[in-house]
Amino acid sequence: MKKLFLLLCSVIILIPAVLFSQNSGYKVSGTINIGGKGWWDYASIDEPMQRLYISHADRIHLINLKTNKVIGKIDGLSGVHGAVFADALGKGFISNGRSDTVTVFNLKTLKKIAEIHVTGKNPDAIVYDPFTQRVFTINGRSSNITAIDAKTDKVVGTIQLEGSPEFCVTNGKGAMFVNIESKSQVVEFNPKTLKIVKEWSIAPGEGPSGLAIDVKHEILFSGCHNNLMVISDAKTGKVITSLPIGGHVDACRFDPETNFAFSSNGEGTLTVIHEVSPKEFKVIDNVSTQQSCRTMEIDLKNHNIYLPGMLEGKDNTKSFGVLILSKK
Repeated sequence: MKKLFLLLCSVIILIPAVLFSQNSGYKVSGTINIGGKGWWDYASIDEPMQRLYISHADRIHLINLKTNKVIGKIDGLSGVHGAVFADALGKGFISNGRSDTVTVFNLKTLKKIAEIHVTGKNPDAIVYDPFTQRVFTINGRSSNITAIDAKTDKVVGTIQLEGSPEFCVTNGKGAMFVNIESKSQVVEFNPKTLKIVKEWSIAPGEGPSGLAIDVKHEILFSGCHNNLMVISDAKTGKVITSLPIGGHVDACRFDPETNFAFSSNGEGTLTVIHEVSPKEFKVIDNVSTQQSCRTMEIDLKNHNIYLPGMLEGKDNTKSFGVLILSKK
């Protein structure tokens, strides 16, 4: 009887620990007020410079990640979507959807260096591939991708796609992947040869938007508009599993240190999925954020997550800003 009692006690003690382990530890820890209204899209972080870039209609706001203070802006843009950074070259690149251009700027001075006309319509997502030192714009309205040499600021080619592309990621080793929203597919292409390597269906996912990659294990996370995160093997092109996420997803990210995959959902949640192993994945959290917080970026140094959106203040008025989520 004593042994049975001790066993039951140990089980009771373990239950809270198990339940606690199913929580990501993330919670809202603060906000960054930018002000104003208007359209916005991607957030991105220049890790070496410790700066957060937030797109906002015709400008990009810069935030110092050490102080969480706005320290400057790049304006005179046109329907800005996102920014990427070639730190080794001292350059940044911004996609302008309305003017079908990419703005090149100096990372230290923020002064504009060049304006590049892409080979498609509405350059949306933008990705820098360090393996080839090329910048790629994902042109939604023309169903193609423009490749730009980051050293010369010259267009070096175009990849034609079948269907509307959304977000794109690189493994940094000669392979890149893009979600095809209109066909619910992922396409792999070679960033050097600009040739398509393979494509595959991500059913049961529909309308993939956000895309993230676990580079070490070559796993892709596609956030889909039918409230699913579809997880696929980048090597074989096979779907591993699919898990429920919140509604109106627009961005996905992966943290290789915690093995957490995230989807930012415009309904007002952040879904957290734990990669237990390359074959096992679990939803461990749906953190309350605010409605409209549909895009995000993660600081891999301190694991903070930044979500731009129209944030509701204490007086119930809304103003553009950034919601910060931190681990406990």
